This record gives sequence, structure tokens and C-alpha cells, in this order.
Amino acid sequence: MDAAALQLGQYPPASHTILHLSDTHLLAGNPPLGGRFDTAANLARTLEAVEALGVAPDAMVFTGDLTDLGEPDAYRALRDAVEPLAAHLGAPVLWVAGNHDERPAMRETLLDEAPSEEPIVVAREMNGLRLVALDTTVPGWHHGDLDAAQLEWLEAVLAQPAPHGTILAMHHPPLPSHVPLFDILELRDQRRLADILRGTDVRAILAGHLHYSTSGTFAGIPVSVAAATCYTMNLARPAVEVNGMDAGQSFQLVHVREDTITHSVVPVVDAETGDFFSQEWVDEMARLSVRERLERFSRKR
Repeated sequence: MDAAALQLGQYPPASHTILHLSDTHLLAGNPPLGGRFDTAANLARTLEAVEALGVAPDAMVFTGDLTDLGEPDAYRALRDAVEPLAAHLGAPVLWVAGNHDERPAMRETLLDEAPSEEPIVVAREMNGLRLVALDTTVPGWHHGDLDAAQLEWLEAVLAQPAPHGTILAMHHPPLPSHVPLFDILELRDQRRLADILRGTDVRAILAGHLHYSTSGTFAGIPVSVAAATCYTMNLARPAVEVNGMDAGQSFQLVHVREDTITHSVVPVVDAETGDFFSQEWVDEMARLSVRERLERFSRKR
């Protein structure tokens, strides 16, 4: 029996599952990023971990900084790495632009569209759940912003609620940073976005940019930031010493239910694990009544 179909508690299985990855920062020819980080190898390890989950996601969402310099060959390498797995999983991919991306090359090489400097925005509905990609990039700069035209587009999209609600995906998170020095790179003028989102069917916001996992709320909406696949920030250090490390990479597993959405951090790490749960354990649970399950496994030993 599939473990996801075995209900032991009060919550039914999720209606939708999303894989949330961020900040791949690929480079053409794959030279070490900053002379240190093998971004292609780190992405490959992350995708291996994704495949090992054995889940059938409704979508894969990459929240920006797909490449480090916006090179066409880097976008091609990203497609070559991700698209075979996405096809195998039967999951469409939602690409979100980040401050390191270049809109013309991203459109032409990754999205098969005509090159343009127009913001890359997408609204896609999948089995009643709407995913909306915003483009918070400001060409030539690292901070984020949303112009009036994009906000008007978003307001029009959200005017009609989706059956299972809406999830926004963007690069710059509308949250304060744990590292004060990062404030200069934040999303500007967040009030305008908050005014549009209040009272809509937006249930969650997915973001990246920070290279570490964090969460909060914005306009009453949960915000979840995925850590980077390329390298992450060492938050064990004081703010003035926070720098990248080739460790702590992860992605997030997003489960959508009627009354809640959960965001689980999945570490990309090689480490031994225990053996309490197994397929045999799941099969045994499936054969027992609810009362027998409670009697056998809920009592302290």
C-alpha cells in the first residue's frame, strides 16, 4: 500500500503537492561559482533527492536566480537537467525570474518565447489550484520591485477566485531578513502588493533569494522561502560574518489541503537513517482497524 494513502490521523491526503526549489545559479560551461561552488553538481544531487522521494507532484516551482549571469547556455543546461525528471514525474515546471536572470535570454532559451524585457508573469491553473509567477526583478539591479502594470495584471487575475485558491511564486520574499545587511536587496514598496493581496484567495507565497530557509506572514498570508540548491548562507555566524557555504542545501515539499498548506524542508544530505517505518509497517497498518492501530502503537512502551 502507498504510505500517502494510509490515513492514521485526522487529515486526509493532500489535494496537491508542489516541489519548491530555488537559486540554482547555473553558469555556462559550469566553472566554479565564486571559485568554490559546483552549481551543476549541487543541482544534480538535489534532483536525485527529489526523484528519491517517490512522489507525484502537481508542479515543480523554481523561484528565481536560475542562472548566475543570464547566459543562454546556462539556461540550456538547466533545461537539460530538469526537464527529463519533470517529464518522468509528470509535473509541469514553473520558472520564476530572479535578479541574476536576464529576461530576453530566459524567454528565448528557457521558455521558447521571443526575447523581450517585459516581466515574465504566468497564471496557471492545475486541478483547481492556481499558481501565479510574478517577476520582481529590476533589470541591472539586485533589489526587487513590482511596477504598476504588473500589479494591475495581478489584481485582474485574482478578481476571480480559484476552486482551491492561489499560490504566488516570486523571487524576492516580502519579509524582513534575518541578516540586517541583506535589507538592501529586499523587495521595495511592499505596501502596494499587500493592498492587492488582502481579501483575495491567495493562500501562500513561495520565494527564494536569501539562500536560507525562512518563513513568515505578509498581509496575513504565509510566506515560505526555500534555500538555494547552489550554496546556502551560514547563519551560525554573526551578521557581519555570514557568508556562503557548500552545505545546508535543501528544497521544500508543499502539501495543499482544504484548510491548510504545509511547507516541509527536505535536506539534501547523505546520512544514515533509521528503520522504524518501512513498507512492511505500512502494509501491516493497512490491515488493522483504527482501534487496533491506536491500541498497538499509541500507548507508551
